[in-house]
Amino acid sequence: MAWYDRLFGIDREEKLNPAQELYNPIVDASREPIVKYERAYEELEIVNRGVNMIVDDTAEIRTKVGPAIKGRSIIKNIKRAKVDLLINQEPNPFQDINTFRRNLVIDFILDGNIFVYYDGVHLYHLPSSKMIINTSKTTYIENFTFQDKITYSPSEIIHIKENSFYSIYRGVPRLSPSLRTMNLMTSMRKFQDNFFKNGAVPGLVLKSPNTLSEKIKERMLQSWSTRYRPDAGGRRPLILDGGLEVDSITNVNFKELDFQSSITENEKIILKSLGVPPILLDSGNNANIRPNMRLYYLETILPIVRKINFAYERFFGFKLEEDVTNIPALQPELRDQSQYYTSLVNGGVITPNEAREAIGFEPIEGNDDLRIPANIAGSAANPDEGGAPVQNEEEEVEPSLPPIEVE
Repeated sequence: MAWYDRLFGIDREEKLNPAQELYNPIVDASREPIVKYERAYEELEIVNRGVNMIVDDTAEIRTKVGPAIKGRSIIKNIKRAKVDLLINQEPNPFQDINTFRRNLVIDFILDGNIFVYYDGVHLYHLPSSKMIINTSKTTYIENFTFQDKITYSPSEIIHIKENSFYSIYRGVPRLSPSLRTMNLMTSMRKFQDNFFKNGAVPGLVLKSPNTLSEKIKERMLQSWSTRYRPDAGGRRPLILDGGLEVDSITNVNFKELDFQSSITENEKIILKSLGVPPILLDSGNNANIRPNMRLYYLETILPIVRKINFAYERFFGFKLEEDVTNIPALQPELRDQSQYYTSLVNGGVITPNEAREAIGFEPIEGNDDLRIPANIAGSAANPDEGGAPVQNEEEEVEPSLPPIEVE
């Protein structure tokens, strides 16, 4: 029943989505094989570094557990302290919270999905590559299956999905847009490996002024293969008779074989798909890094944390909010803080010690009083009233002396 029905006392039967029956798959088969993203994570340095950066930074952010949310939650009668224990300290007896979070986020990036099992006491991570969503035409999800052996009910699983256009059940990996780029970089690596396995020598042509029989050609090829051993790291001279000459069929520029410019551009494409500003992995100056680091947290890290927290909110029924107080990139610079709190102190809004405490400094004795701004200080007789100083009527005012004229 919708909230406005409860508010106005309207009693009507709650209906499921009428279009639900049009979702065809009984077993969701829309997921992409995660193996290609796992291999890129293991083989390409830029993928490994970018993914690890997101995973580690996300795992460091704590979640503040607020009051219970009125309305529905999947789990009933769970205490606020228990929720805080599960999502901030100890999800289960076998993992610390940092390891648990890193497992969740790496699945989120490489597969686009997170699956967490709640057994009524603890939270356990289930590898998303082994999870199957069995859908239903009437109840959205029938159940979840792990490795086709273990079945979980929807009330036991917390499912967090990345954005997806073509599936309402599974998310799309963040690296999906850069899959072609990763394959291209892998091909470059294989080409370089094969080139150096061949002794860093291009293909050669053996020229002869005479017509050779097939038997002689075969003998020459065997002689070449036997004597020239690039895999052994060295070369043995060939004795060529009958006017044979050796010539190269390619003109190789070894600098071009480095592919450095192409690799640099491809790395930027991969980092952009991950949401990591490339400058954060370069040796940029601090003036450029700080605003990009702030953007990285606001546009990449915090959205991931919030998606996880929203799923926890719906499951446990408590208001959750990310705690960013210990993230330097999201805190104002000390200079900006000092100017801000100085204006509050001079304006009589807070005391000097309150300002010192706000920016992390110890209080100083004698700085616990509010300062009254000079322009509203009031008279010396009654400064609390403000306004211009009041002149005593009985007090005689000495006449001012005329200026002395100098001849």
